[in-house]
Amino acid sequence: MTEDKNLYDVVIIGGGPAGLSAGLYLARARYRTLILEKDDFGGQITITADVVNYPGVARTDGRKLTETMRQQAQDFGAEFMTAEATGIDVDGDIKVVHTSRGDLRTFGVLIATGASPRKIGFEGEQEYAGRGVAYCATCDGEFFSGREVLVVGGGFAAAEESVFLTKYATKVTLLVREEDFTCDASVAAEARNNDKIEIHYSTELQGVSAGPGGLVEATLLDRTTGETRAWKPADQGTFGVFVFAGYVPQTGLVKGVVDLDDHGYVITHGYLETSVPGVYAAGDLRVKNLRQVITATSDGAVAAVELERYASDMSARTGLVPPRPENTPYEKSEKEAAESAAASGTSPAPVAQGAGNAPAKTSGFFGPDIRKQLDVVFGRMTARLILKLELDDSPVSGELRTFIDELVSLSDGLLSSQVENASGVQDFDPAGDLPGARPCVRICRIGADGEAEETGLAFHGVPSGHEFNSFVLALYNAAGPGQQVDQATSDRIDAINDQVDIMMLVSLTCTMCPTTVLSAQRVASQNGKVRAEAYDLSHFPTLKDQYQVMSVPCIVIRKGGQETVEFGKKSVPEMLDLIGA
Repeated sequence: MTEDKNLYDVVIIGGGPAGLSAGLYLARARYRTLILEKDDFGGQITITADVVNYPGVARTDGRKLTETMRQQAQDFGAEFMTAEATGIDVDGDIKVVHTSRGDLRTFGVLIATGASPRKIGFEGEQEYAGRGVAYCATCDGEFFSGREVLVVGGGFAAAEESVFLTKYATKVTLLVREEDFTCDASVAAEARNNDKIEIHYSTELQGVSAGPGGLVEATLLDRTTGETRAWKPADQGTFGVFVFAGYVPQTGLVKGVVDLDDHGYVITHGYLETSVPGVYAAGDLRVKNLRQVITATSDGAVAAVELERYASDMSARTGLVPPRPENTPYEKSEKEAAESAAASGTSPAPVAQGAGNAPAKTSGFFGPDIRKQLDVVFGRMTARLILKLELDDSPVSGELRTFIDELVSLSDGLLSSQVENASGVQDFDPAGDLPGARPCVRICRIGADGEAEETGLAFHGVPSGHEFNSFVLALYNAAGPGQQVDQATSDRIDAINDQVDIMMLVSLTCTMCPTTVLSAQRVASQNGKVRAEAYDLSHFPTLKDQYQVMSVPCIVIRKGGQETVEFGKKSVPEMLDLIGA
């Protein structure tokens, strides 16, 4: 057998529960495995605020659940790459997955690209997306506090998210197209038994219309009688619409490669193999009767075991062996535990905590796991940065100051800070190009004269919550070497010659916002003509009013005197499309 360092046993396309579960099983069996994800690891479940039906976990949210899955896979030695798969060559013993960061050679491939929310096509759906029409209750529910909302759908998501939305809305009107719910009876019962939810069966949403402050009227169709009627909230004010009408399989990558059904779902056989040997499918993109996180993880485990057998057979056939995961975090912890057990014949008596043995102090922002992640990023940075703080007397300014001071103290000299204080609480012009809302942290490089040079990357508020990772990666991109992009994308960034200002209005609870912020700031870190600044809307409500934001992320682009407002998660290429690069 010959070791081939440029070969994988399995490449998994998709970093949701199915892909993460498969990665965990394969890596634990010591097969070299790469999990490829173009957006945010975790999949659609990350936008679910309350997960109560995952066995062994009493209650959690989707993000925490999948973060644990990812950590498990990583501890067993799975590798991760953020890139977009652009094609697959499946002929021969060694398959090739083409990505935006180069080609990957592998014996087996697992397709786990999942599905995305389905648009249903009512009048005004596209026009008012982000301005009253939404698809993520976790991300956008808070924008409808004190208002009524319509929810469209009759499955698990519609029933569960209707209950969640009662935390914010004064009333939820649930429109079920069929004669009854299509989900489990116990899930439907929670919606039925909630006093704040009114359910209309055999009812469709045909359209919405808006006034100055948002949506003001909806047109409903009674499928039984064929009659239509106008609907307005009781207070005659504005309302929101949340659509949970199923998903569309993300199978464009494998169309024409493996067999799909008439709806675009992958057809799999007994152990999740597709029509192509060595190519398997798992999760919501395949034909199945239940699409839940538990069935996705089950699919991942089943497919992984089959791929172990396939990869082993291919090694025997070709005489090639990929490198095996070695010295993984799991192996280290097991070894340390074994050594500790062997060395200690007895258990030490407990001792009182004193000055000499007090536990290490942990910061309010950065626990042990976060510190480990920061160590990795700081270890790769090639230049020092200055974080310029623009503060006032508001409480959130004090919070930002503490956050940055702690971050600087952990950077081993790679970061320093400069502070510009203003007395009182400062006002700003919400209609400005990039409003100077305080507090703000600006990422600066160090010039030849030792002075701070702004990179165009900034965050207004405190970059914690879901924005913490995007902020840390902004540091990495500003300091270098930065996240890789393919050559064509890099050329598009370099070709931007006009000044472009990108303002991103976000929420720290939004799971889609970090990808958009990261994409814009990746562009700005490479091209000085671009400035990309993020604003936490919870601290700057005047910006919400200025742009009538009812969904995040909201992207405001100014270029050549023109303003464009867009909503939704954007990759780097999609951000470049918006810019017109």
